[in-house]
Amino acid sequence: MQATQPITTDVVLVGGGHTHAIVLRKLGMVALPGVRLTLITNLADTPYSGMLPCHIAGVYGFDESHIDLRPLTRFARCRLFMDRAIGLDLEKQQVICANHPPVRYDVLSLDTGSTPGTVAVPGAAEYTIPAKPVPELLRQWDQILAAVRQAPDQPLTLGVVGAGVGGVELTLNLQERLRNLLTELGRSLDQVTIHVFHRGDTIATGRNGLTRRRLQQIFRERGIQLHLSETVVAVEPSADGSTQQVICESGRRVKCDRIFWVTSAAAPAWLQDSGLSLDDEGFVEVRDTLQSCSHGNVFAAGDVATMVNHPRPKAGVFAVRQGPPLFKNLVRYLQGQPLQPFRPQRRFLNIIDIGGGSAIASRGPFTVESPLARQWKDRIDRKFMRLFTDFPDMANPRELSLAESAPPTPAMFCAGCGSKVGSGALRRALRRVTAELPPVAGTSMGEILLGLEAPDDAAVVTVPTGKVMLHTVDYFRAMLDDPFVFAQICVNHCLSDLYAMGAEPQSALALAVVPYASEALQEETLYQLLAGVQKALGAAAAPLVGGHTTEGAELALGFACNGLADPAQLLRKGGMQLGDHLILTKPLGTGTLFAADMRQQAKGRWIEGAVAQMLHSNREAAYCFQAHGATACTDVTGFGLLGHLLEMVQAAQVSVELDLSQLPVLAGARETLALGIVSSLQTQNEAAAIAIDNREPFTSRPDYPLLFDPQTAGGLIASVPADQAAACLEALQIKGYRESTVIGEVIPLKNSAQPIKISKW
Repeated sequence: MQATQPITTDVVLVGGGHTHAIVLRKLGMVALPGVRLTLITNLADTPYSGMLPCHIAGVYGFDESHIDLRPLTRFARCRLFMDRAIGLDLEKQQVICANHPPVRYDVLSLDTGSTPGTVAVPGAAEYTIPAKPVPELLRQWDQILAAVRQAPDQPLTLGVVGAGVGGVELTLNLQERLRNLLTELGRSLDQVTIHVFHRGDTIATGRNGLTRRRLQQIFRERGIQLHLSETVVAVEPSADGSTQQVICESGRRVKCDRIFWVTSAAAPAWLQDSGLSLDDEGFVEVRDTLQSCSHGNVFAAGDVATMVNHPRPKAGVFAVRQGPPLFKNLVRYLQGQPLQPFRPQRRFLNIIDIGGGSAIASRGPFTVESPLARQWKDRIDRKFMRLFTDFPDMANPRELSLAESAPPTPAMFCAGCGSKVGSGALRRALRRVTAELPPVAGTSMGEILLGLEAPDDAAVVTVPTGKVMLHTVDYFRAMLDDPFVFAQICVNHCLSDLYAMGAEPQSALALAVVPYASEALQEETLYQLLAGVQKALGAAAAPLVGGHTTEGAELALGFACNGLADPAQLLRKGGMQLGDHLILTKPLGTGTLFAADMRQQAKGRWIEGAVAQMLHSNREAAYCFQAHGATACTDVTGFGLLGHLLEMVQAAQVSVELDLSQLPVLAGARETLALGIVSSLQTQNEAAAIAIDNREPFTSRPDYPLLFDPQTAGGLIASVPADQAAACLEALQIKGYRESTVIGEVIPLKNSAQPIKISKW
């Protein structure tokens, strides 16, 4: 059997900043045998600081001004964990996350950025819009624009606290966008007033004198009220909460409708307890090699880091320049080679967007203001962003030799029981999950006679009097490289068969394939996987009572589940009654989206939207259907909506008439279908199309392929009496199934070969 390189080293990147984006691009162009890469970030789209002001001005769209980390990590063969780091355990070498179990590392790199310093100013955190996190800034900016569109005659007063370069660019571009909007609406530009508060005696500190003076002149020319040498000491709301008041140390008070906070950078609070060497402001101190001054296997770059020998302002230009040296030193560290020092430049080209299609370019004592400077910056920025959209074909990346720090690769990996994961790794992973996560509690626990804690060869469960036991099994390869999230999705998918039949899950047996790795790293994979299993099964009150683990080339997971039901309350596929309404609980599109994801053509926010739906259990939906007298139900999974619906109508010997005008669709699914991307199972699923009586007029519709799109952890489809349908739909939406909709009605059987008819689309 051909040996596969086992994983021996975990390299974890925390934060998706500019530096890490460049590192990932470069890592995608080489092969590091035995190295597993992981990026932990809470943003699928990381904003590019160079284009953000013009995005606020409406010059660039969202995708033009953000780096999509999902296709980038796919290119780099890097796992993507969508979460926020909240701490470090340097002794155990773990990243502590807000929503994941601790993530182990051998080598760690931090690029989490900074936040505006608001803590010391009363009211600033509660009543202002901070410049970071950027998604919240953009969300609130969109709200302001929407309010102006809705009430264009309403005067608007904005405040901006902080007039460094970031505050200046934000101010000018806020004004640019609002003026353009008011012009479009045919309203006076005088309706917008902007106040800028700065504790210094000049703006854009750090730029040359000519640039600073010209920017102040632009503020005067454009009617921006600049308050210099004014330290903001508090922000208070008005009595009715509709406005806020900026209070300065001098006694000045200015009433504003909304206030933006763009002060000097502050370090993430969790670093204080991390144990890393920090500077006086709480940023990670790093050597010239970008290594932590206190821990050699920890690196840091971008705003979160301070180079002790070469301190520089917290600016995107320095983060970008640190990308190549960080990549080189991470690789050299893995190779056991001496690291190379990096000395950042003292002078650098700075281009400030001032709106109106112009910009001010400065370097050292020289300054130029011209539309040509804006065009120059546009070319620089677009060239940089193409690095993260135009990926080269790396079918055979250059392989780099690494230090021999792990056991050699075996000549072969055995099959049969020789392929099992070792008992030590399994035992330790189970012990950690049991110790760190709450035990499963529920009605089924008393029915488990022998479970996971027993050393016996099989689990033993009882069947309560008057109940029947249902058995189901499902298993598939991972569509996500995050074991914790993948495990939850897999549990939800597997339990849906039980919920669809009106049963309560009782217990589950797991079958897991763990990638070839060292014993320590297999333990980590199992730990993350079992933690996800425990979380999802805990929500279902169904314990894991046993299972089997084996080694393989890629992660896979499945479950044999059993459940209990009252035999008189079973929901069968064949129970549909004439006049029933058909209700679908979740949107379609996981098949095409994840097929696109494998091709690096799915946007991160599309996949995150799909994952959110897949993590939503069908449990409460099943309860809603039972409470409203559902006559039949099934889950929409691998055979697609039409395939599973066909099973129902054939079993009930009825026909259905579909109204697909409100068919729920996952964000991005239409776009990936337009690219011609479908699941590998799509063609086989389309064989069910022959059952549609009047399919010809609809086959050219863009959404038509969604009828056959295989769903993972998809929703339920049930037939509900017509007089209960509206109440059932309302209950489903209250329970969080907001895209639930009626998609058809059960009618008498007319043509057994073609029992499905589309009445509206």
